[in-house]
Amino acid sequence: MKTKQIIFTKPCVAELLDVECLPPKEHEVTVSLEYSAISSGTEKANFIGLRNGTNVAEDEKAVFPRTVGYSAAGIVSEVGSDITDIKIGDKVVVYWGKHKKDITVNRNNVVKIPDGVSIKEASMALISTFPLAAIRKTKLEIGESTMVMGLGILGIFAVQELKAAGAYPIIAADPVKQRRDFALKMGADYALDPMDDKFVKDVITLSDGGVNVCIEVTGLGIGLIQALDCMQKMGRVALLGCTRNSHFEIDYYAKVHGRGISLIGAHTMARPKIESSAGQWTDADDLKAIMNLIKGKRLNFKDMICEIHAPTQANEVFNRLANENDFPIGVLFDWRNL
Repeated sequence: MKTKQIIFTKPCVAELLDVECLPPKEHEVTVSLEYSAISSGTEKANFIGLRNGTNVAEDEKAVFPRTVGYSAAGIVSEVGSDITDIKIGDKVVVYWGKHKKDITVNRNNVVKIPDGVSIKEASMALISTFPLAAIRKTKLEIGESTMVMGLGILGIFAVQELKAAGAYPIIAADPVKQRRDFALKMGADYALDPMDDKFVKDVITLSDGGVNVCIEVTGLGIGLIQALDCMQKMGRVALLGCTRNSHFEIDYYAKVHGRGISLIGAHTMARPKIESSAGQWTDADDLKAIMNLIKGKRLNFKDMICEIHAPTQANEVFNRLANENDFPIGVLFDWRNL
């Protein structure tokens, strides 16, 4: 059948186009999306034509069209003949899908939404598992001091998850005041401007000598360098933000080697696919954990939703994302009336 999908047809152009939705095979399900969430960093990079993938050379020419929208939720409309644990009418998260009204995916790419969690909230759940996986990899312990560098949607989720994990203090860092204010609302203990000349000194003072754990989300060389300057000896830095430009230098001898700092690769694809273990959870298990934490009111997703738009407004929305420093944290597309 025909359906609608947001496609980046060329740099800085998003179109809502007619595309095919194939019927499910034996091991697949078709979902009618209600909401899909924008993951700002990844989707901005894809929209403007930056490096797309860790195995892609920095100077490689951008290839279009591109499709994005990997965190979404909706209602199951059709199931394959081998599916017995999912039925038509079930509310599910679709992960690694697309901004697409009707989508057919492998059964393993949907997770049921429990009672007490709305489809709006669940549409952002996959995005929130990225910082959760990073935190797990740092082996954070209750009471350790932490910092989040960069307060886009991943950074704000990281703030909430660090609080749920028992970190203290949680220091949030971003040059945009509105984002710092939002981080305080969502659970940060302190919010600082990394452009301030006293930034490193203030972090070290607030954390009693430097932070134990940093979730680095900026993906910028200067962000990582500042984070390293703020670390406690033997601290751990999770590299969550995608560093699409490697043109920066780090004094590893002074900032990493001599102080015993651990740099931890935390791209969300660097996780197990089949079975979870300590510090290494699968997508599906982290999604279930996130939704339980929403249900148990340990995480606040309702206040994360700042704007909701019709897919017909996609080009306007993505151009704002490309050009606004204070683009809203949580932005959803509403597919219900398309």
